Amino acid sequence: MRSLLAALALLSAAGAGAQYPAKPILMVVPLQAGTAVDNVARALGQKLSEGLGRPVVVENQPGASGQIGTERIARSAPDGYTIGFVNDSILTMLPNLNPRLPYDPLKDLAPVSRVAGNTFAIAVRGGAPVRDLADLIAQAKARPSELHYGSGGNGSPQHMAIELFCAAAGIRLTHVPYKGATQALTDLLGGQVQVLAQGLGVLSAQAKGGKVRLLATTGATRSALTPEVPTVREAGVPGFEFSTWFAVVAPAGTPRPIVDRLNAEIVKAATLPDIRESLGLQGYEVYASSAAQLDEAIRDGLARMGRVIREANIKAD
Repeated sequence: MRSLLAALALLSAAGAGAQYPAKPILMVVPLQAGTAVDNVARALGQKLSEGLGRPVVVENQPGASGQIGTERIARSAPDGYTIGFVNDSILTMLPNLNPRLPYDPLKDLAPVSRVAGNTFAIAVRGGAPVRDLADLIAQAKARPSELHYGSGGNGSPQHMAIELFCAAAGIRLTHVPYKGATQALTDLLGGQVQVLAQGLGVLSAQAKGGKVRLLATTGATRSALTPEVPTVREAGVPGFEFSTWFAVVAPAGTPRPIVDRLNAEIVKAATLPDIRESLGLQGYEVYASSAAQLDEAIRDGLARMGRVIREANIKAD
């Protein structure tokens, strides 16, 4: 009887894959519009629509550093018609900061593919009296906790990047969490917060207009997008490096043929010259992985970020 049920389940999954997709697909982005994650999701969504022959509709559902939208993804029907586009913070950082998350990244989500990576920059407002990273560190040491930095929320990549930087530089800044990184950037420009770490693609566009000043980038080497901007390492904080990555996930239990179809279209999209060029000009490194490789990245990230958070004594505010 069990073998018959297993065979029927396999036939059902195979049928689902053969017929998929039969209607539009919803891609939930659990972060604000205009963020790095959203930018890449929309570029990918357009290519997936072309490859799958059905509209892929991107919908933002921000809140609680991505928890609200990610719970929606996890609780959706595992039929391939609701998928998610998330960053590694949602999958590896938040679970280490909040053991009461409404989702388990390993049990409630099915990995589909990693899609891109993103280097960050540390920035201040264009007219701020901070010349470079060394100046910021000196001011922070002279006025502990008086300078404020914005982030997209507790456990967000912006939060983690600055907290790790503070630990490496031996300084204290005061965290101001927002409902999304876009709002944090708005308040940096308005002077409500003094410092921000965010994706280089977003900040470099603001820097070109003089609205922000890039103090340093967080990669191991300088970015081709901003070759004049030193890395945090070059600016006086040895060994520091921070980057983030983006991935497509589905609700746990999504049939393997559907995951495989989505993965194949993502891999195809990642090789297209136009998407690689357009996203590369915004500071994103485009690539794709197998579902198994994404699963491994999530598990490795959970372990690595757990160690980092404990050693740096990072707390969810």
